[in-house]
Amino acid sequence: MTRATAGEAAGARFGSAASARLDRRTFLLLGGSALLLTACQSVSPQPPPPVPVKTTAAPAPALHDWTIDDLLATQPFYVAHRGSGDNWMEHTIDAYSRAIALGAGAIEVSVNCTADGVLVCHHDATTKRMTVSDLTIADVTYAELSQLRNDSRAWLGPAAALQPIPRLTDVLDAFAATHVIFIEDKQGTNTQALLDVMNGYPDPTAHFVWKQWAGAKQHALAAQNGYRTWGYFTEDLYARVDELAPEFDFLGVFHTESDAHIAQVVASGKPVIAWEIHFRSMRERMKGLGVAGMMCSNLPYLTAVSAAARTDSFASGLRAPGDLPWTTEQGWSVQPVLDPAPATVELNHRDIQSYLMGSMSPIAVDAYRITAELCWPDAVPDPTQHAGLAFGLADDRAYRVRVAGESAGYHVVIRANGSVELFRRSAQAVDGTLLGQVQTAPVAPGTWVRLDVEVNGNVIRILRLDGDGWSFEVKDSTYRGGYFWLCKNYVGGPGVQFRSIVVS
Repeated sequence: MTRATAGEAAGARFGSAASARLDRRTFLLLGGSALLLTACQSVSPQPPPPVPVKTTAAPAPALHDWTIDDLLATQPFYVAHRGSGDNWMEHTIDAYSRAIALGAGAIEVSVNCTADGVLVCHHDATTKRMTVSDLTIADVTYAELSQLRNDSRAWLGPAAALQPIPRLTDVLDAFAATHVIFIEDKQGTNTQALLDVMNGYPDPTAHFVWKQWAGAKQHALAAQNGYRTWGYFTEDLYARVDELAPEFDFLGVFHTESDAHIAQVVASGKPVIAWEIHFRSMRERMKGLGVAGMMCSNLPYLTAVSAAARTDSFASGLRAPGDLPWTTEQGWSVQPVLDPAPATVELNHRDIQSYLMGSMSPIAVDAYRITAELCWPDAVPDPTQHAGLAFGLADDRAYRVRVAGESAGYHVVIRANGSVELFRRSAQAVDGTLLGQVQTAPVAPGTWVRLDVEVNGNVIRILRLDGDGWSFEVKDSTYRGGYFWLCKNYVGGPGVQFRSIVVS
């Protein structure tokens, strides 16, 4: 039986999921073998219509075959989390293809089952987050689901093309023979059906890893079929590491876990994979703790070998790899608004906000200039509030003005009354030390202010170059890192726009 035929035949064996369903955590805890066969029982549905071709052409996969052993021989190794969802529409053929074309040896795939027994690649049990519709996947047919389109423009930018929800077999047909695929049954009820599909591909145990919450029991059947398994730990499971770790081939930790918890899992001696890794500083922390693999959402940025960009890419309408808000834990609401027509990004979150220009970092020269223009389009804040740039940072750990954090550096700000000020701030400090300032013309709504930061030796020179032009310089060489952020340094409105970011 050929690979495609095996996948289609296994898919045809899936049946209705309309029977009574268990709460996912309750099911996982039960882990009974009798339950594993209930979600997709044998019926003979008509083959669903094919998924429309993705709306943007993805590059061809890189010409390199990967097995699980190849992956483990790479330190650290990378798995594209959801296909690298910081860069492309998560869990789509487009995302998986682009991650693999970039050189990823492995992708991570979340699976749900439709009412007529079709396994699809989608993280959530419903379509609410990723589409304009709120459907429970287990309650609808694949024909219904195939009409929807994933939409993550709020995260990726307005130019991101909508993408269909793919069938699992479409993804496996494309990549199972040449790459490693971490597969997770998100509903927790499709173990046998999923194994039937996996078993239909050539040399499947060299390419598929069974992924699940470490407290569940389905991995036993996967292991009986010869598959290596990855069990990931959540906060409620760390007391059971000694009990659960021997049951899996790989172990997983979330990036926000404490050093102590991560060290506890690493001490088991099993290869540990951390998820989801967005920032280079996250990767370096995990490496320092002995983590072997990075399940990453920002693959181009984390694996970059080329020089950083010298200009922003706001005009593209797509967030550049490495350009990220200060946190990813609050979801899409913290992403600034990209507008390609005026080539701007607007920081308008209700909280103090910063935006890493990771695509342009690190600046790899000792002497450099950062130019940025900013504007309050509708109204200026009161004179106690300000916006500007943070620079000189050693890495990409979050830097928010007026908020203590692990990162140390400088920030230059402009107030609505025209005061331009330079501060130096150490790690964990809330307030910085004022190094210098100059009084310039007040800022009017809708007008663009151009700020220049020049770093050369032990001298920092700050310039405002719109209007009459003003400048001052200070001698300070405390921080000379190459990362920088755009900053809105007050709670509430109004939003502030940035454009024309240039490093020279």
